[in-house]
Amino acid sequence: MSLDISEIAPYDFAPIESKWQNFWLKNRSFSTDCNSSNPKYYVLEMFMYPSGKVHIGHVRNYTIGDIFARFKRAKGFSVLHPVGWDAFGLPAENAALKQKAHPKNWTYRNIGIMKSQILSLGFSYDWEREFATCDEKYYAFQQKIFLAFHKKGLVYRKKSEVNWDPVDNCVLANEQVVDGCGWRSCAPVEKKSVDQWFLKITDFADELLTELDKLDGWPEKVKIMQRNWIGKSEGCSIAFKSSAGENITVFSTRPETIFGATFLAISPDHELAQKLALSNEKAKRFIDEFKKGSVAGEFLDKQEKLGLDTGITVSHPLLEKKLPVYIANFVLMDYGTGAVFATPAHDERDYEFAMKYGLPVERVIRAKDESSGELPYLEDGTLINSDFLNGLSVAEARKVVIDRLTQLKIGKRETFFKLRDWGVSRQRYWGCPIPAVHCSKCGIVLLAEKNLPVLLPPDVDFSSPGNPLDNHPTWKHVECPTCGVPAVRETDTLDTFVDSSWYFLRFCLNDSNAENLLARKDIDHWMQVDQYIGGVEHAILHLLYARFFTKALADCGFVSIREPFRNLFTQGMVCNATYRRENGEWLFPEEVRKNKGGDFEVIATGEKAIVGRFEKMSKSKKNVVDPDVIVKNYGADALRIFVISDTPPDKDFPWSDDGLEGCGRFINRVWRLFSFLESRGVCAAQCSAKVDLESLPAGIRELYVGFHRTIKNVTDAIEGRHMNKVVAHIRDGVNSVYLALDEVESHRGIFSLITRDLIKMLAPIAPHICEEAWERFGFRELVSENPWPTYEEDYLKVSLINLPIQVNGKLRGTIEIDPEEEESEVFAKALRLAGVQNAIARGALQKRIFIKGKIVNFVVADAET
Repeated sequence: MSLDISEIAPYDFAPIESKWQNFWLKNRSFSTDCNSSNPKYYVLEMFMYPSGKVHIGHVRNYTIGDIFARFKRAKGFSVLHPVGWDAFGLPAENAALKQKAHPKNWTYRNIGIMKSQILSLGFSYDWEREFATCDEKYYAFQQKIFLAFHKKGLVYRKKSEVNWDPVDNCVLANEQVVDGCGWRSCAPVEKKSVDQWFLKITDFADELLTELDKLDGWPEKVKIMQRNWIGKSEGCSIAFKSSAGENITVFSTRPETIFGATFLAISPDHELAQKLALSNEKAKRFIDEFKKGSVAGEFLDKQEKLGLDTGITVSHPLLEKKLPVYIANFVLMDYGTGAVFATPAHDERDYEFAMKYGLPVERVIRAKDESSGELPYLEDGTLINSDFLNGLSVAEARKVVIDRLTQLKIGKRETFFKLRDWGVSRQRYWGCPIPAVHCSKCGIVLLAEKNLPVLLPPDVDFSSPGNPLDNHPTWKHVECPTCGVPAVRETDTLDTFVDSSWYFLRFCLNDSNAENLLARKDIDHWMQVDQYIGGVEHAILHLLYARFFTKALADCGFVSIREPFRNLFTQGMVCNATYRRENGEWLFPEEVRKNKGGDFEVIATGEKAIVGRFEKMSKSKKNVVDPDVIVKNYGADALRIFVISDTPPDKDFPWSDDGLEGCGRFINRVWRLFSFLESRGVCAAQCSAKVDLESLPAGIRELYVGFHRTIKNVTDAIEGRHMNKVVAHIRDGVNSVYLALDEVESHRGIFSLITRDLIKMLAPIAPHICEEAWERFGFRELVSENPWPTYEEDYLKVSLINLPIQVNGKLRGTIEIDPEEEESEVFAKALRLAGVQNAIARGALQKRIFIKGKIVNFVVADAET
């Protein structure tokens, strides 16, 4: 029989996608069922800043989340999948200056635009829980949280050396300084001493560190980044007598190297350095130059090590010798004591500094194998040139020297953290006002809850630099709530990372009109977030702050949990495609040549060619691809498939127009398949209640059994977060149906069952085409309201086979395997055979040969056969 499937009209995606988007919205198809007895599942993607345009990175992030949400609904969970807007921030103020628009109007207009874009992509959000962090109700409750933190002793104000962004005119947290520059403006950051509000995240440093070990659903790389940022250091504080008449106390994590100390280094902000600057012009100039850079430790580590000899010396606490004291730009005042003893032979920074200034280098640790004479030596070894420590291991020497220094009352064991308290003051308008006033009589007064909320004034003037709240004629001036005398409001607003540190709790609220945005019953039901999805770039900023906030809120009685996110998935960035350069010319397609934008990263080199790619797509680099254009030309389903296909979702995703076109062709192929099957009588009514496998012809039986394996593979791939494999398995399933189309009219029941389950599996990825097909085939309700397909375990059982294992063509044993077993697993089993191990041990393994279902052969050079 000749089939005319290729003549079926192409898929007209536009009206179908619009139809189902309108249906879902009108019928509240994805509203959260608060009364369901089913187990709960909370899926959340990091919510977006309303910049005005959705970009491809958003699409990938939210597609991954939507697949989880739709899959879990089908698996019988009551799913919470909300959406909102991280809406405060400096870009809105910059836009106000540039476009002469009020930040509020600019923000809500952008939200409207981006919401329309999000709706066009078919994400299964509960829009009834939507909010923006600039909503007055949201930030009014945030002020209550601020007061609760203050009551708990977690808020304080002090003058502090901060990172000052001279372009954005605001303070930056250390985490917001990248290579010495502001994370938004890219301007070189300066040091500045200003009064700041702080949150005491350091009170939770130990818990934030130890609880990481319990976060089994988090990527190890994120946990490592947080461990390094928290930076727990155990060591010893030691008092050095100085020629200036006072002790200098240092903190060292390597006290066992004290016999190799050749100088002391103090921070430019150390009290002694500040005293010197009052009378020493060189010291003053050095410190002033130091203040031009960032206070972030990462920046200080990278910059050139510079110092100034103070002329002061200290007495070595265990030797009869004097050590010079330097002011050094690599010593941080807010870590340890702001002073260190330097052992150049065993520390990279100390060594670099000593080489620059001609200071002695004295080795006190010998390598275990005595072969390493290179300095600085940073590994384990045995103590030498260290008096009573000689011959001890590093660990033994550390304990002994701390005990000796403690006994002499010149040192003690201490623990320090690199983590600093979170400075949350920002000198800008578009943020949450801090609920405090400054009174000439009472000092700083925190407002009572009855005086909340403090709302932003709508009438502000952005014509002058800095924070417009400072110059507001009426809003700023109030009466002190304590004594009634004239006072002024706090004009700093909260860091926008505060807004995103508890928003996931707000989404739990079942009654959007409730005054208490942290209703304990709702939060206890929905929290933790079962699957959180976002970029790894938020590992230190947002994710650490959110963990701290949750713990602090628990201590204040708002919540019962202490960790917000059970499972974390960090998706890769979207990058432009990879291209080659030959003979000095990059081989770009014409459309890329015209508008390539952005910097280029070389990722591989060879004799004749260099391979590279553009950096990640971003609006600031002007190299983004507009999702609206893609949806218009290919449809939302094609785009959704494309952003998860080919590349594992946790890896960077190279953009490719060819790949997008291929996904468009696949959607058309699926549509033609569905249309053909419908025309041949495949429908819901044909689905058999039970299949008699033995009565089926061999080819149809193989098709049906194979499709059960496809169901298992797709299920396992989604559960394992391997979205690219999901697409690959579904493509295989579609291909298998195509190959059997000659049999449709003879086996409509089997094809109806396969079609039903194929639609269900594809629906989380391409929901529009699947809802349309589901309706046309006459299945009940929505595909999104139907259970996930099941598979028969008995169908997946296959006969095991014995596979011969050879080394250089000679049989060394056999192993029992599944014929479908992965090549890597087969090799692993083969290498466990004693005969194979013995043969390989006698030579060098050069090659592995695997012929599926037939044989494994290892080629070994110089092996005896």
